[in-house]
Amino acid sequence: MMNVLKNLFKKKNPTSDQESKNSTIAPTSSKKSKSSFFDKIKSKLGSKLGKSAVEGEEVIGVELTTKEIRLSQVNRNKDNSWVLEKFYLHKINLPDEATVLDNQDLIGNELQVALQKAKMTATNAAFAIPVTSAIIRVVTAPLMTDVELTKAVETDSLWENLIQLTDNLNDYSIFHQIIARHEKQNTMDILFVASKLSDINNYTSIIKKGGLNPVIIDVKCFAIKSSVDQINQLAGTIEESSLTAILEFGLDENYLMILYENNPIITDIFIRAQDRKTLKESTNQEEMDSLVRRYVTQVKQAISDFESKYEKRIRSIKVISDLESVQDYLGNFRKSMMNTGFNLFDPLDRIQIPQQLSESIDKKNRSHLSTVIGLAFRKLDIFGYYKFVTAVKNINLLPDRNSMMAKKKMQIFSNFAFKGTVGLVGLIYILLFGLSFWNIQTYNSKLFEFDEVSAAHKSLNKKFLDASKEFNVMDKTLKLSKSIKSNKTISYRILAQIATSVPNRVQFNSINYDGKTKIIIEGSATSDQDILKLIGNLNTKSLINQASLATMTLPNSQGRGNKVRKGFKILVNIKYKS
Repeated sequence: MMNVLKNLFKKKNPTSDQESKNSTIAPTSSKKSKSSFFDKIKSKLGSKLGKSAVEGEEVIGVELTTKEIRLSQVNRNKDNSWVLEKFYLHKINLPDEATVLDNQDLIGNELQVALQKAKMTATNAAFAIPVTSAIIRVVTAPLMTDVELTKAVETDSLWENLIQLTDNLNDYSIFHQIIARHEKQNTMDILFVASKLSDINNYTSIIKKGGLNPVIIDVKCFAIKSSVDQINQLAGTIEESSLTAILEFGLDENYLMILYENNPIITDIFIRAQDRKTLKESTNQEEMDSLVRRYVTQVKQAISDFESKYEKRIRSIKVISDLESVQDYLGNFRKSMMNTGFNLFDPLDRIQIPQQLSESIDKKNRSHLSTVIGLAFRKLDIFGYYKFVTAVKNINLLPDRNSMMAKKKMQIFSNFAFKGTVGLVGLIYILLFGLSFWNIQTYNSKLFEFDEVSAAHKSLNKKFLDASKEFNVMDKTLKLSKSIKSNKTISYRILAQIATSVPNRVQFNSINYDGKTKIIIEGSATSDQDILKLIGNLNTKSLINQASLATMTLPNSQGRGNKVRKGFKILVNIKYKS
């Protein structure tokens, strides 16, 4: 039958074998190579983001019973130790024969009141359904790839052939997880967990009515297992060969769960209605002893079946119970099974408890808190991280879990992108502030040289003014030279001798040269002595034959500083040489 099932699944995906080979052998085409490369990056990115997202997701553990509502929230502190951040027990007065689903509105309202009293601000809720409301099996299927398994699940052919359900599969919310692959036997073990959609929706409506957002729907036995695993890890103990036995003993549910190499083996323990009455009242010792004998017989049978099949010895059983007289019964259990230890499990062992919560959990028997504490340990596995770690840690029967996970994933990526954008903008601002600070420091250092630069500027400015004056003199000289129309060498020499004869306080207005022997000089002087000195200087020159005063005008006020000056006209006869 295994071979038939395997062939059936393979026919639905004829390329699955080749895809499986391609996953271990280097692809021949560039397209496959790129696909494999991006898949690896996606897997690694999802794993990294998954760990951070899982650790940062706030989840409230919620346990609903007919007697009380239990709320808890745990977080890690700076020392990476678990701390019971919030905890609250809310009593409910319902008849003994009442059930949670029969009182949805009442319990939903009470849940809302409990959340207000507990002052819990987180909105994500993880809750568990009873074991009696779930179908839990470990089935053996032919070895398939992930692609083949996905296609088989999508077409319902897998569960129709492996699980014999009396109702339609569409009436169930199903969760499955590959526990182990056996290459030699060509088989694999799959954990199958299912519950009626009607029950799931009813429990979900209660949670929503209380004002919470249901994100995880677990099964009670696995929530307890989560608490047991966490306490074992904190205590630094590892069960032999990953073997753990948990017994829930109480009025509502009774079962023995043996977890061996991630395989949950659950055996229901049957008790009669009269036994429930005995457990509650605990007055008749004979009835109590009779109950223990029937109960222990079923436990022994379950343990014997396990030990015969797996050849492993169960030496101790962790007991979970909400009975006040549980210790009396455990004494009888130990007498009936002397080689097996029965110990009440403390889910708060090695967990830091704040002072304000110590009174509410100060009880001799805290084992009945295992479910709500285990739910608080649950993390929202957005990126499928736990799928590659171990089974029975990521069970979620929420019908729309895929769409919910997709929204959470998009939210995380959006937050990641937003933080990246903010970080980039912040980095740009830091760089700009750093550059501005560097410029300020540079400019401040240059201000220390301001006095030297200012002095150098004044010196250069003075030199510039002196050069400007010399330039003006030269410019006027050039303008005067334009009035001389001869371009002979003798003309230049005569002009040079005239220029060297000018005293300081004499200013020429024009020089007229007839090109032969006469030059008429017109100008002004401060005094007669300056004019006479000019005439005397001219007469000493070698190219001037005679210089004489032709006319002199009255004083005027056109000189510098409003000083009166005398105009003159001098006639110069030159020694003309052709």
